[in-house]
Amino acid sequence: MREFSAPATVTVADEENLTDMVWANAERFGDTVGFRRRVDGTWVDVTTAEFAAQVLATSKGLIAAGLQRGDRVGLMSRTRYEWTLFDFAIWSAGCVTVPIYETSSADQVEWILNDSGASALIVETPEHRAEVDTVLEGLPEVRHVWQIDGPVPNGDSTAVAELTSLGSEVPDETVHERRRSVGADDIATLIYTSGTTGRPKGCVLTHRNMLAEIRGDLDAFPQLMQPGNSMLMFLPMAHVLARAITLSCVYSRLTLGHTPDVKNLVSDLGSFRPTFVLAVPRVFEKVYNTAKQKAHGEGKGRIFDAAEATAVAYSRARSESGGPGLLLRAKHFVFDKLVYGKLRSALGGRCVAAVSGGAPLGERLTHFFFGIGVPVLEGYGLTETTAAAAVNVQDNYKIGTVGRPIAGTTVAIAEDGEVLVKGDVVFQRYWNNQTATEESLEDGWFHTGDLGSLDEDGFLRITGRKKEIIVTAGGKNVAPAVLEDRIRAHPLISQCMVVGDQKPFIGVLVTLDPEFLPSWLEERGRPRDTSPSELADDPEMCAEVQKAIDEANEAVSKAEQIKQFRILPQDFTEDRGEMTPSLKVRRNKVAANYASEIEAIYS
Repeated sequence: MREFSAPATVTVADEENLTDMVWANAERFGDTVGFRRRVDGTWVDVTTAEFAAQVLATSKGLIAAGLQRGDRVGLMSRTRYEWTLFDFAIWSAGCVTVPIYETSSADQVEWILNDSGASALIVETPEHRAEVDTVLEGLPEVRHVWQIDGPVPNGDSTAVAELTSLGSEVPDETVHERRRSVGADDIATLIYTSGTTGRPKGCVLTHRNMLAEIRGDLDAFPQLMQPGNSMLMFLPMAHVLARAITLSCVYSRLTLGHTPDVKNLVSDLGSFRPTFVLAVPRVFEKVYNTAKQKAHGEGKGRIFDAAEATAVAYSRARSESGGPGLLLRAKHFVFDKLVYGKLRSALGGRCVAAVSGGAPLGERLTHFFFGIGVPVLEGYGLTETTAAAAVNVQDNYKIGTVGRPIAGTTVAIAEDGEVLVKGDVVFQRYWNNQTATEESLEDGWFHTGDLGSLDEDGFLRITGRKKEIIVTAGGKNVAPAVLEDRIRAHPLISQCMVVGDQKPFIGVLVTLDPEFLPSWLEERGRPRDTSPSELADDPEMCAEVQKAIDEANEAVSKAEQIKQFRILPQDFTEDRGEMTPSLKVRRNKVAANYASEIEAIYS
């Protein structure tokens, strides 16, 4: 078994917990701007002292409501300032946060609240409240429901106002006694996995798990995690990666902003101007596709394509061949003025790097962003590893890998190629699921279910999922992720799913990107409103998709190559159960929904 360990730079003491950072910041750096929150369209500063006072007041209300140490509290909201405020208030009351995606169905909400045994729930909107009300009758343990949005002036939330009023008679020391009673090995949060197969499982993460992750992140990103830097969070806070990076920002005294609506993301980035951003690969794909679409729509497609090729070549030369030559440097300088500077401006103009996780980002796209001057540092982890177990860092990275283990973590490759992780970031157990716990944890090692390899320098490369391996009728094992990542890099393609289990050859289902498609059609003198269903057998479209597949096929052996494809009439959606809230494809659901299209590939 090959393994690589990164020694811990800082350990977590038994008496520590996540609330310590709030009061340490307030006492020592009380005038520092810890947050900028949106109020009536304007960013308003919140100092660390003001934040601590709000956490204290909100926590008093939770205690006055009768919540006890260890009680679970559901939190269902989009990404916003109050999410982080309630997270710390729940911990300060000695309780456990149970995040729920704001897009969850009533059935999913009921399952999470029932399985976790939640005593209270905080929702964001009247619509969330109405959805929750339909299942509350079957949840007698949920004694309180508070709603964030409501008719309260000055941008304050109804829930915060109610709890502040409720807890007005609770002494400060009651909160401090409660929060100090919590140690590093007490539960901080129950995060339910997105459930690509079956019911979501609750991952038990302790204060030690999360503090180890925070300190690992600080060790990995010393240039980014500096007081005075800033970060705009737009990923769902129910996702462990968003949560971990948010906490790292609070710990490091960065100025943190939240925005819930990615439709206004470019505008928000322009007004907030973050030092770095955190995103999943789909966001970086959208940034690239939108820029390419705009350039082609304005008749500057050839310039953009040349700039793209130059950026990729420049990045490859820096990482693979000792540096770019004189001609390549000159071309890069010209395109930096014409193209790259505008792309950096779309990220706010001050962004020096980006962090990506949650799914693989294709090598070409990674080289593109490195080449334009925004290095995308790709990492790897799961809910069970409290977000990142490995990550590329600014001073030591290898494109195509997910970096080396973070401080205090060991990564190993089992005999069958499975990635194993050990360290303080590894979760304690699955809630109410001893069988799943025993299947996943063995002698301190977490069996991730992912396949990968470690090179001689300790860089980890992920090659697929054990459960997703396709075995063709000829007995060839195929990892779909290698092909899918490359296909999705094409701007015309939104999602895809490789098929072929027990079939004579490999095929793929493809969906078209609804944002890029109209400009592609217009360039060819065709109606912009032509639907994907009308293009399923269109020769020109099929030739374009075939180009993406040909490029993907270059990465695999002949027996693993895609022989046939089908263009679907619509994109995969969360509403139809085909995507998880964290944008992972639910393969079984897609296979069921498009069984006839899969059958057509082989008929």
